[in-house]
Amino acid sequence: MKKVLLALAIFITSINIQAQTKVGTIDAEYILAQMPEIATVEEGLKAYNDDLQADMQANITKYEELVASYKENNTTFTKEEKTAKESEIISLENDIKNFRQKASVLMQVKRNELTQPLYVKIDEAMKVVIAKDKYTQIFNASGNGLAYSDAKYDITDAVMKTLGIELPKE
Repeated sequence: MKKVLLALAIFITSINIQAQTKVGTIDAEYILAQMPEIATVEEGLKAYNDDLQADMQANITKYEELVASYKENNTTFTKEEKTAKESEIISLENDIKNFRQKASVLMQVKRNELTQPLYVKIDEAMKVVIAKDKYTQIFNASGNGLAYSDAKYDITDAVMKTLGIELPKE
């Protein structure tokens, strides 16, 4: 009798625990792409990219001028001048290579900087929906860890409505 009562108590407790958990999903990247402010982010990224490209082009132009000057005047240089010019050219060449490698990282850092306020807005709207609908857990659907989610538990549209973003027509 005790075993039956214990089993029944465990069964009722597990049902009660499951009933208290409400899991949902959100696609924050989709919401971000629909926000009107994303146009400003894209403009900022384009301007930053243009600045990076201008810096890169200035270094390339300086490098080309140094190489041309070296080729033109290398017969008149002393050994020390020749070594100094070669070192300067090699140094600038290395700077250009390093800059090319860093450019994508710099662009990602700038993108994160510009989108951070938008993610804060999404987070605040998500918290409103979570509190209103009493969700206990929300998974990001745009992440790699979610294999399946029932559409009825997706709060993406509700968050977009909270943000005042018009839902696109299907």
